[in-house]
Amino acid sequence: RWRHPKLGMVGPAQFIPIAEETGLINEIGDWVFRESARLAKIWLDSTIRPIDAPMQISVNKSPRQFFTGNTHETWIEHLASIGLPSECMVIEITEGLLLEDRAEVAERLREFRNAGIQISLDDFGTGYSAMAYLKKFPIDFLKIDQSFVRDMASDPGDRAIVEAIIVMAHKLGLKVIAEGVETAEQRDLLLAAGC
Repeated sequence: RWRHPKLGMVGPAQFIPIAEETGLINEIGDWVFRESARLAKIWLDSTIRPIDAPMQISVNKSPRQFFTGNTHETWIEHLASIGLPSECMVIEITEGLLLEDRAEVAERLREFRNAGIQISLDDFGTGYSAMAYLKKFPIDFLKIDQSFVRDMASDPGDRAIVEAIIVMAHKLGLKVIAEGVETAEQRDLLLAAGC
């Protein structure tokens, strides 16, 4: 959220498209990544977290950031400079980025993965994805969109879609995360399905 002095809390649906259009998304994205990494380092070093508990923070990376600048290099260098293991960060991308099927996108994703940063495909199931991209690009996680999770306890169709995504992901060697889990029933159904 953007805490605007006059407008109050402004949601990302309002300001992200404008930031994308004007190019400000690059600066916003860099700030979000650096701030997330700073906080991750604090949490990693704190005694509050159990020593054996893994800790990861996911940060969205705009498609525009893949085509301008060199965030793939500066973000990796930043993690090293603050002493944060790269395994603590996950880069989230959208299906639309993969649809362009550009060589530089695949290369930058590989650079993140080679540095130990995992890649998550956000809002899976809502875009125009071609399943072949799941094999072609270096992806670690599929994030099932909350629109399927929301009604999966009452809608057999949503439950079937969620279960199919989980089975497919596991057969491809991918981990699965569900967005928008708000009830114990949703959690239990997802855990039973292997999410």
